[in-house]
Amino acid sequence: MSAFLSSAPPAGAGLRRKTRQVRIGRVQVGSDAPVVVQSMTNTDTADVTATTRQIAELARAGSELVRVTVNNEAAARAVPHIRERLLMLNVDVPLVGDFHYNGHKLLGDHPACAEALAKLRINPGNVGAGSRRDDQFAAIVEIACRYDKPVRIGVNWGSLDQSVLARIMDQNARLEEPRDAGAVMREALVVSALESAAQAEAYGLAGDRIILSAKVSSVQDLIAVYRDLSARCDYPLHLGLTEAGMGSKGIVGSTAALAVLLQQGIGDTIRVSLTPEPGGRRTDEVVVAQEILQTMGLRAFTPMVIACPGCGRTTSTFFQELASGIQTYVREQMPVWREHHDGVENLTVAVMGCVVNGPGESKHANIGISLPGTGESPSAPVFVDGVKTVTLRGADIATEFRAIVDDYVANKYPKKAG
Repeated sequence: MSAFLSSAPPAGAGLRRKTRQVRIGRVQVGSDAPVVVQSMTNTDTADVTATTRQIAELARAGSELVRVTVNNEAAARAVPHIRERLLMLNVDVPLVGDFHYNGHKLLGDHPACAEALAKLRINPGNVGAGSRRDDQFAAIVEIACRYDKPVRIGVNWGSLDQSVLARIMDQNARLEEPRDAGAVMREALVVSALESAAQAEAYGLAGDRIILSAKVSSVQDLIAVYRDLSARCDYPLHLGLTEAGMGSKGIVGSTAALAVLLQQGIGDTIRVSLTPEPGGRRTDEVVVAQEILQTMGLRAFTPMVIACPGCGRTTSTFFQELASGIQTYVREQMPVWREHHDGVENLTVAVMGCVVNGPGESKHANIGISLPGTGESPSAPVFVDGVKTVTLRGADIATEFRAIVDDYVANKYPKKAG
Protein backbone atom coordinates (compact mmCIF):
# COMPACT_ATOMS: atom_id res chain seq x y z
CA MET A 1 0.00 0.00 0.00
CA SER A 2 1.27 3.49 -0.80
CA ALA A 3 2.64 5.46 2.14
CA PHE A 4 0.20 8.17 1.23
CA LEU A 5 -2.81 5.92 1.74
CA SER A 6 -4.29 5.16 5.12
CA SER A 7 -6.62 2.51 6.44
CA ALA A 8 -7.81 4.88 9.19
CA PRO A 9 -11.53 5.63 9.35
CA PRO A 10 -12.70 8.75 7.54
CA ALA A 11 -12.78 12.07 9.36
CA GLY A 12 -15.85 12.34 11.53
CA ALA A 13 -15.88 8.63 12.30
CA GLY A 14 -13.62 8.82 15.34
CA LEU A 15 -14.35 7.67 18.86
CA ARG A 16 -17.20 9.29 20.75
CA ARG A 17 -16.71 10.38 24.32
CA LYS A 18 -18.08 7.64 26.57
CA THR A 19 -21.06 8.78 28.61
CA ARG A 20 -23.97 7.41 30.53
CA GLN A 21 -26.99 6.61 28.36
CA VAL A 22 -30.21 8.50 29.00
CA ARG A 23 -33.60 7.47 27.68
CA ILE A 24 -35.92 10.30 26.63
CA GLY A 25 -39.21 8.74 25.62
CA ARG A 26 -38.32 6.51 22.69
CA VAL A 27 -35.01 8.29 22.05
CA GLN A 28 -31.68 7.11 23.46
CA VAL A 29 -29.06 9.78 24.19
CA GLY A 30 -25.40 9.29 25.03
CA SER A 31 -23.11 6.26 25.17
CA ASP A 32 -23.09 4.63 21.71
CA ALA A 33 -26.36 6.22 20.54
CA PRO A 34 -26.20 8.55 17.52
CA VAL A 35 -25.99 12.29 18.10
CA VAL A 36 -29.61 13.49 18.41
CA VAL A 37 -31.09 16.54 16.66
CA GLN A 38 -33.21 18.81 18.83
CA SER A 39 -35.23 21.96 18.12
CA MET A 40 -37.57 24.32 19.94
CA THR A 41 -40.91 25.92 19.12
CA ASN A 42 -41.41 29.68 19.06
CA THR A 43 -45.20 29.64 19.30
CA ASP A 44 -47.20 30.54 22.38
CA THR A 45 -47.49 27.12 24.01
CA ALA A 46 -50.95 28.04 25.29
CA ASP A 47 -52.04 28.12 21.63
CA VAL A 48 -52.56 24.38 21.26
CA THR A 49 -53.31 24.45 17.55
CA ALA A 50 -50.32 26.57 16.51
CA THR A 51 -47.90 24.73 18.79
CA THR A 52 -49.09 21.29 17.68
CA ARG A 53 -48.70 22.34 14.05
CA GLN A 54 -45.17 23.61 14.56
CA ILE A 55 -44.06 20.58 16.56
CA ALA A 56 -45.37 18.32 13.80
CA GLU A 57 -43.49 20.37 11.19
CA LEU A 58 -40.26 20.17 13.19
CA ALA A 59 -40.64 16.44 13.79
CA ARG A 60 -41.37 15.75 10.12
CA ALA A 61 -38.31 17.79 9.17
CA GLY A 62 -36.25 15.44 11.34
CA SER A 63 -36.18 16.91 14.84
CA GLU A 64 -35.92 13.96 17.23
CA LEU A 65 -36.69 16.01 20.34
CA VAL A 66 -38.77 19.19 20.46
CA ARG A 67 -38.65 21.65 23.35
CA VAL A 68 -41.58 23.88 24.29
CA THR A 69 -41.73 26.83 26.65
CA VAL A 70 -43.78 26.21 29.80
CA ASN A 71 -43.87 29.63 31.39
CA ASN A 72 -47.35 30.04 32.84
CA GLU A 73 -50.52 28.23 33.90
CA ALA A 74 -52.05 28.32 30.42
CA ALA A 75 -48.96 26.75 28.87
CA ALA A 76 -48.83 24.03 31.52
CA ARG A 77 -52.51 23.22 30.94
CA ALA A 78 -51.94 23.10 27.18
CA VAL A 79 -49.08 20.57 27.16
CA PRO A 80 -51.19 17.40 27.66
CA HIS A 81 -53.60 18.53 24.94
CA ILE A 82 -50.71 19.17 22.57
CA ARG A 83 -49.39 15.68 23.28
CA GLU A 84 -52.83 14.17 22.55
CA ARG A 85 -53.20 16.03 19.26
CA LEU A 86 -49.72 15.01 18.16
CA LEU A 87 -50.52 11.36 18.78
CA MET A 88 -53.70 11.77 16.72
CA LEU A 89 -51.45 13.03 13.90
CA ASN A 90 -49.17 10.00 14.40
CA VAL A 91 -46.35 12.28 15.59
CA ASP A 92 -44.63 10.58 18.51
CA VAL A 93 -41.74 12.99 19.03
CA PRO A 94 -40.68 13.36 22.70
CA LEU A 95 -41.51 16.78 24.16
CA VAL A 96 -39.14 18.67 26.44
CA GLY A 97 -40.55 21.25 28.83
CA ASP A 98 -38.47 24.42 29.25
CA PHE A 99 -38.89 25.87 32.76
CA HIS A 100 -37.59 29.11 34.25
CA TYR A 101 -38.40 30.84 37.55
CA ASN A 102 -41.68 29.05 38.33
CA GLY A 103 -41.17 25.46 37.13
CA HIS A 104 -41.57 24.00 40.61
CA LYS A 105 -45.02 25.55 40.93
CA LEU A 106 -46.24 24.76 37.41
CA LEU A 107 -45.17 21.14 37.60
CA GLY A 108 -46.59 20.75 41.09
CA ASP A 109 -49.93 22.30 40.18
CA HIS A 110 -50.24 20.50 36.81
CA PRO A 111 -49.25 16.85 37.14
CA ALA A 112 -50.72 16.11 33.69
CA CYS A 113 -48.11 18.45 32.24
CA ALA A 114 -45.32 16.55 33.97
CA GLU A 115 -46.72 13.24 32.73
CA ALA A 116 -47.01 14.45 29.11
CA LEU A 117 -43.43 15.68 28.89
CA ALA A 118 -40.56 13.32 28.09
CA LYS A 119 -37.88 15.53 29.66
CA LEU A 120 -37.62 18.62 31.86
CA ARG A 121 -35.12 21.40 31.22
CA ILE A 122 -34.21 23.63 34.14
CA ASN A 123 -31.72 26.48 34.47
CA PRO A 124 -29.89 26.58 37.82
CA GLY A 125 -29.36 30.30 37.30
CA ASN A 126 -33.04 31.13 37.62
CA VAL A 127 -34.69 28.16 39.31
CA GLY A 128 -34.87 30.29 42.44
CA ALA A 129 -32.96 32.97 44.31
CA GLY A 130 -31.33 32.96 47.73
CA SER A 131 -32.82 30.61 50.32
CA ARG A 132 -35.61 29.56 47.92
CA ARG A 133 -33.19 28.22 45.31
CA ASP A 134 -32.46 24.83 46.87
CA ASP A 135 -36.07 24.13 47.85
CA GLN A 136 -37.39 24.98 44.39
CA PHE A 137 -34.65 23.01 42.68
CA ALA A 138 -35.38 20.07 44.97
CA ALA A 139 -39.11 20.30 44.18
CA ILE A 140 -38.48 19.98 40.44
CA VAL A 141 -36.08 17.07 40.96
CA GLU A 142 -38.62 15.32 43.17
CA ILE A 143 -41.26 15.66 40.44
CA ALA A 144 -38.80 14.32 37.85
CA CYS A 145 -38.15 11.32 40.08
CA ARG A 146 -41.85 10.74 40.70
CA TYR A 147 -42.67 10.64 36.99
CA ASP A 148 -39.35 9.09 35.92
CA LYS A 149 -38.39 12.03 33.71
CA PRO A 150 -34.82 12.86 32.73
CA VAL A 151 -33.64 16.40 33.37
CA ARG A 152 -31.39 18.66 31.36
CA ILE A 153 -29.57 21.04 33.64
CA GLY A 154 -28.97 23.89 31.24
CA VAL A 155 -26.56 26.62 32.31
CA ASN A 156 -26.41 29.78 30.20
CA TRP A 157 -23.98 32.66 30.54
CA GLY A 158 -26.84 35.11 30.10
CA SER A 159 -28.50 33.81 33.27
CA LEU A 160 -25.63 32.36 35.26
CA ASP A 161 -26.15 31.62 38.96
CA GLN A 162 -24.67 34.78 40.49
CA SER A 163 -23.79 33.08 43.77
CA VAL A 164 -21.58 30.60 41.91
CA LEU A 165 -20.00 33.36 39.86
CA ALA A 166 -19.28 35.42 42.99
CA ARG A 167 -17.67 32.42 44.68
CA ILE A 168 -15.45 31.63 41.68
CA MET A 169 -14.46 35.30 41.43
CA ASP A 170 -13.48 35.36 45.11
CA GLN A 171 -11.42 32.19 44.70
CA ASN A 172 -9.74 33.65 41.64
CA ALA A 173 -8.88 36.87 43.46
CA ARG A 174 -6.92 34.89 46.04
CA LEU A 175 -4.71 33.20 43.44
CA GLU A 176 -1.13 34.35 43.02
CA GLU A 177 -1.79 34.66 39.31
CA PRO A 178 -5.52 35.37 38.85
CA ARG A 179 -7.11 34.24 35.61
CA ASP A 180 -8.76 36.68 33.22
CA ALA A 181 -12.48 37.45 33.35
CA GLY A 182 -13.29 35.08 30.49
CA ALA A 183 -11.65 32.13 32.20
CA VAL A 184 -13.49 32.92 35.43
CA MET A 185 -16.82 33.04 33.60
CA ARG A 186 -16.14 29.72 31.87
CA GLU A 187 -15.18 28.07 35.14
CA ALA A 188 -18.36 29.36 36.76
CA LEU A 189 -20.45 27.84 33.97
CA VAL A 190 -18.81 24.45 34.37
CA VAL A 191 -18.99 24.51 38.18
CA SER A 192 -22.66 25.55 38.12
CA ALA A 193 -23.53 22.63 35.84
CA LEU A 194 -21.52 20.05 37.79
CA GLU A 195 -22.63 21.18 41.24
CA SER A 196 -26.28 21.25 40.15
CA ALA A 197 -25.98 17.72 38.76
CA ALA A 198 -24.42 16.51 42.01
CA GLN A 199 -27.19 18.21 43.95
CA ALA A 200 -29.85 16.59 41.74
CA GLU A 201 -28.32 13.18 42.41
CA ALA A 202 -28.26 13.93 46.15
CA TYR A 203 -31.99 14.67 45.93
CA GLY A 204 -32.58 11.24 44.36
CA LEU A 205 -32.35 11.75 40.59
CA ALA A 206 -30.39 8.88 39.04
CA GLY A 207 -27.20 9.79 37.25
CA ASP A 208 -28.50 8.22 34.04
CA ARG A 209 -31.40 10.67 34.04
CA ILE A 210 -29.24 13.80 33.77
CA ILE A 211 -28.02 15.71 30.70
CA LEU A 212 -25.91 18.86 30.97
CA SER A 213 -25.47 21.93 28.81
CA ALA A 214 -23.47 25.12 29.26
CA LYS A 215 -24.32 27.53 26.48
CA VAL A 216 -22.64 30.74 25.41
CA SER A 217 -22.82 32.80 22.21
CA SER A 218 -19.07 32.99 21.53
CA VAL A 219 -17.60 30.18 19.43
CA GLN A 220 -14.23 29.99 21.18
CA ASP A 221 -15.79 30.20 24.65
CA LEU A 222 -18.27 27.45 23.78
CA ILE A 223 -15.49 25.15 22.61
CA ALA A 224 -13.43 25.84 25.75
CA VAL A 225 -16.37 25.33 28.13
CA TYR A 226 -17.44 22.02 26.60
CA ARG A 227 -13.90 20.66 26.43
CA ASP A 228 -13.57 21.35 30.14
CA LEU A 229 -17.03 20.05 31.01
CA SER A 230 -16.54 16.84 29.03
CA ALA A 231 -13.23 16.17 30.82
CA ARG A 232 -14.85 16.53 34.25
CA CYS A 233 -17.98 14.38 33.94
CA ASP A 234 -19.55 11.49 32.06
CA TYR A 235 -23.04 12.97 31.70
CA PRO A 236 -24.34 13.29 28.13
CA LEU A 237 -23.91 16.83 26.83
CA HIS A 238 -26.32 18.95 24.80
CA LEU A 239 -24.49 21.29 22.40
CA GLY A 240 -25.65 24.58 21.02
CA LEU A 241 -24.35 28.07 20.37
CA THR A 242 -26.97 30.14 22.16
CA GLU A 243 -28.40 33.21 20.45
CA ALA A 244 -26.50 32.22 17.29
CA GLY A 245 -28.25 34.88 15.18
CA MET A 246 -29.85 35.04 11.75
CA GLY A 247 -29.00 33.62 8.37
CA SER A 248 -25.41 32.90 7.42
CA LYS A 249 -24.06 34.37 10.67
CA GLY A 250 -26.02 31.91 12.80
CA ILE A 251 -25.29 28.97 10.49
CA VAL A 252 -21.56 29.66 10.27
CA GLY A 253 -21.17 30.31 14.00
CA SER A 254 -23.08 27.18 15.01
CA THR A 255 -21.26 25.02 12.47
CA ALA A 256 -17.83 26.33 13.49
CA ALA A 257 -18.43 25.59 17.18
CA LEU A 258 -20.30 22.32 16.91
CA ALA A 259 -18.05 20.82 14.24
CA VAL A 260 -14.93 21.26 16.39
CA LEU A 261 -16.56 19.64 19.40
CA LEU A 262 -18.24 16.83 17.48
CA GLN A 263 -14.97 16.00 15.73
CA GLN A 264 -13.43 15.54 19.18
CA GLY A 265 -16.22 13.15 20.18
CA ILE A 266 -17.97 15.71 22.41
CA GLY A 267 -21.74 16.12 22.19
CA ASP A 268 -24.76 13.83 22.40
CA THR A 269 -27.60 16.13 21.35
CA ILE A 270 -27.37 19.32 19.29
CA ARG A 271 -29.52 22.32 18.49
CA VAL A 272 -28.82 25.10 15.99
CA SER A 273 -30.42 28.17 17.58
CA LEU A 274 -31.19 30.22 14.48
CA THR A 275 -33.23 33.40 14.59
CA PRO A 276 -35.72 32.89 11.75
CA GLU A 277 -35.74 35.42 8.94
CA PRO A 278 -39.03 37.35 8.75
CA GLY A 279 -41.48 34.86 7.34
CA GLY A 280 -38.82 32.16 7.46
CA ARG A 281 -39.27 28.53 8.41
CA ARG A 282 -38.58 27.28 11.92
CA THR A 283 -37.56 23.97 10.37
CA ASP A 284 -34.42 25.57 8.91
CA GLU A 285 -32.62 24.97 12.21
CA VAL A 286 -33.36 21.25 11.93
CA VAL A 287 -32.01 21.07 8.38
CA VAL A 288 -28.79 22.85 9.38
CA ALA A 289 -28.26 20.51 12.36
CA GLN A 290 -28.78 17.47 10.14
CA GLU A 291 -26.43 18.82 7.50
CA ILE A 292 -23.70 19.43 10.08
CA LEU A 293 -23.90 15.81 11.22
CA GLN A 294 -24.22 14.38 7.73
CA THR A 295 -21.46 16.49 6.19
CA MET A 296 -19.14 15.35 8.98
CA GLY A 297 -20.01 11.71 8.32
CA LEU A 298 -21.57 11.20 11.75
CA ARG A 299 -25.11 10.45 10.58
CA ALA A 300 -27.15 10.25 7.39
CA PHE A 301 -30.59 11.81 7.09
CA THR A 302 -31.33 12.51 3.45
CA PRO A 303 -29.57 12.04 0.09
CA MET A 304 -26.70 14.48 -0.39
CA VAL A 305 -26.62 16.58 -3.55
CA ILE A 306 -23.13 17.58 -4.67
CA ALA A 307 -22.95 20.53 -7.05
CA CYS A 308 -20.16 22.69 -8.43
CA PRO A 309 -20.13 26.42 -7.59
CA GLY A 310 -19.96 27.54 -11.19
CA CYS A 311 -17.31 29.60 -12.98
CA GLY A 312 -16.67 31.27 -16.33
CA ARG A 313 -17.13 27.89 -17.99
CA THR A 314 -20.71 27.65 -16.72
CA THR A 315 -22.40 30.86 -17.81
CA SER A 316 -25.71 29.02 -18.10
CA THR A 317 -27.74 28.79 -14.88
CA PHE A 318 -29.30 25.50 -15.89
CA PHE A 319 -27.03 23.38 -13.67
CA GLN A 320 -27.91 25.62 -10.70
CA GLU A 321 -31.61 25.20 -11.36
CA LEU A 322 -31.23 21.43 -11.77
CA ALA A 323 -29.19 21.12 -8.56
CA SER A 324 -31.73 23.17 -6.61
CA GLY A 325 -34.62 21.20 -8.07
CA ILE A 326 -33.04 17.83 -7.30
CA GLN A 327 -32.15 18.88 -3.75
CA THR A 328 -35.73 19.98 -3.13
CA TYR A 329 -37.08 16.84 -4.77
CA VAL A 330 -35.07 14.37 -2.69
CA ARG A 331 -35.99 16.16 0.55
CA GLU A 332 -39.67 16.06 -0.38
CA GLN A 333 -39.47 12.42 -1.41
CA MET A 334 -37.45 11.29 1.59
CA PRO A 335 -40.44 10.67 3.92
CA VAL A 336 -41.93 8.36 1.26
CA TRP A 337 -38.62 6.67 0.47
CA ARG A 338 -37.81 6.20 4.15
CA GLU A 339 -41.14 4.47 4.68
CA HIS A 340 -40.52 1.92 1.95
CA HIS A 341 -36.74 1.54 1.60
CA ASP A 342 -33.77 1.08 3.91
CA GLY A 343 -30.61 3.11 3.42
CA VAL A 344 -31.83 5.79 0.98
CA GLU A 345 -30.40 8.49 3.23
CA ASN A 346 -26.93 7.37 2.10
CA LEU A 347 -27.61 8.17 -1.56
CA THR A 348 -25.33 10.77 -3.18
CA VAL A 349 -26.28 12.73 -6.29
CA ALA A 350 -23.89 14.97 -8.25
CA VAL A 351 -25.02 17.80 -10.53
CA MET A 352 -21.99 19.26 -12.30
CA GLY A 353 -21.72 22.19 -14.68
CA CYS A 354 -18.92 21.42 -17.15
CA VAL A 355 -16.42 18.86 -18.41
CA VAL A 356 -13.52 19.86 -16.10
CA ASN A 357 -14.67 18.02 -12.96
CA GLY A 358 -18.10 16.95 -14.14
CA PRO A 359 -17.51 13.37 -15.30
CA GLY A 360 -15.04 12.58 -12.51
CA GLU A 361 -17.24 13.94 -9.72
CA SER A 362 -20.27 12.25 -11.24
CA LYS A 363 -18.46 8.90 -11.14
CA HIS A 364 -17.79 9.30 -7.41
CA ALA A 365 -21.52 9.76 -6.66
CA ASN A 366 -24.18 7.06 -6.82
CA ILE A 367 -25.85 9.06 -9.58
CA GLY A 368 -24.20 11.97 -11.38
CA ILE A 369 -24.87 14.19 -14.33
CA SER A 370 -22.30 16.33 -16.13
CA LEU A 371 -24.06 19.20 -17.85
CA PRO A 372 -22.50 21.01 -20.81
CA GLY A 373 -20.52 24.13 -20.00
CA THR A 374 -20.13 27.16 -22.21
CA GLY A 375 -19.12 26.08 -25.71
CA GLU A 376 -19.37 22.36 -24.94
CA SER A 377 -21.44 19.86 -26.88
CA PRO A 378 -25.12 20.19 -25.77
CA SER A 379 -25.27 16.77 -24.11
CA ALA A 380 -25.30 15.57 -20.51
CA PRO A 381 -23.81 12.15 -19.72
CA VAL A 382 -25.29 10.41 -16.68
CA PHE A 383 -23.22 8.07 -14.51
CA VAL A 384 -24.71 5.42 -12.22
CA ASP A 385 -22.36 3.86 -9.68
CA GLY A 386 -19.40 5.09 -11.72
CA VAL A 387 -20.60 3.81 -15.08
CA LYS A 388 -21.95 5.98 -17.89
CA THR A 389 -25.46 4.74 -18.62
CA VAL A 390 -27.12 7.35 -20.82
CA THR A 391 -26.65 10.78 -22.36
CA LEU A 392 -29.50 13.25 -21.93
CA ARG A 393 -30.33 16.04 -24.37
CA GLY A 394 -33.10 18.51 -24.97
CA ALA A 395 -35.61 20.35 -22.82
CA ASP A 396 -36.65 17.45 -20.55
CA ILE A 397 -33.30 16.75 -18.88
CA ALA A 398 -34.60 17.64 -15.39
CA THR A 399 -37.62 15.35 -15.68
CA GLU A 400 -35.57 12.51 -17.13
CA PHE A 401 -32.90 12.87 -14.45
CA ARG A 402 -35.50 12.73 -11.65
CA ALA A 403 -36.83 9.52 -13.22
CA ILE A 404 -33.32 8.04 -13.11
CA VAL A 405 -33.09 8.92 -9.40
CA ASP A 406 -36.49 7.34 -8.73
CA ASP A 407 -35.52 4.19 -10.62
CA TYR A 408 -32.23 3.93 -8.70
CA VAL A 409 -34.00 4.18 -5.35
CA ALA A 410 -36.59 1.61 -6.34
CA ASN A 411 -34.02 -0.93 -7.54
CA LYS A 412 -30.96 -0.37 -5.38
CA TYR A 413 -32.39 -0.04 -1.87
CA PRO A 414 -34.16 -3.01 -0.28
CA LYS A 415 -37.85 -2.72 0.33
CA LYS A 416 -38.94 -2.81 3.93
CA ALA A 417 -40.87 -5.86 5.04
CA GLY A 418 -44.60 -5.44 5.38
